Amino acid sequence: MTSQPHTSPPPAADPDFVPADLGRRFGALVVDWILCLLASGLFASPARDAWAPVLVLVLLYCVFLGLFAQTPGMYLTRIRCVDWSDGGRIGLPRALLRGVLLALVVPALLMDQHRRGLHDRLAGSVVTPAPR
Repeated sequence: MTSQPHTSPPPAADPDFVPADLGRRFGALVVDWILCLLASGLFASPARDAWAPVLVLVLLYCVFLGLFAQTPGMYLTRIRCVDWSDGGRIGLPRALLRGVLLALVVPALLMDQHRRGLHDRLAGSVVTPAPR
């Protein structure tokens, strides 16, 4: 007798869906921002060239969310960003869109009942607790 692995329904179809809490999300963003400041310091002065860490953040989100569903900060805070409709990875184009919109800040402040900011809704994503 083989046992089937338990798979949960995608967030959009799960009536019991609980999004990642804001503390973990903020913690992940702080870790990622510090990494972006350090990385951008390799090719620009973040104090003089304010665009540099923002560009690195957008690229970090594009690559890590698109390919792995987690940034380094998300990994440390045990959250992930997945497709709202199927629970899978969002892919590079939508991760890039999400990163650009997040860099604009305002979309992230407009959240719905599932803590999906405008950037998540437009990218078709949601931030969830990572499975243990």
